[in-house]
Amino acid sequence: MKKNPRYTRATVYFVPDIHKALRLRAAESGVSVSELVNEALKESLSEDAADLDAFLLQQDQMNVSFEQFICDLRRRGRL
Repeated sequence: MKKNPRYTRATVYFVPDIHKALRLRAAESGVSVSELVNEALKESLSEDAADLDAFLLQQDQMNVSFEQFICDLRRRGRL
């Protein structure tokens, strides 16, 4: 990856086998190790964001206790 003001340099330590796998994947795919790591992190963060969105949507739903739910069923003539 060329020096670019959009990127920040960081030192990351990998287990030797992971580093070897990254280098092999990078060579096979024609991209840099940095690009592979960035893509993997973007994917992971995107999954986290989707999980958080689902959690926030669920949190907005009304929480009803079992007792309230049963009473509501009786009130609506379902029981």
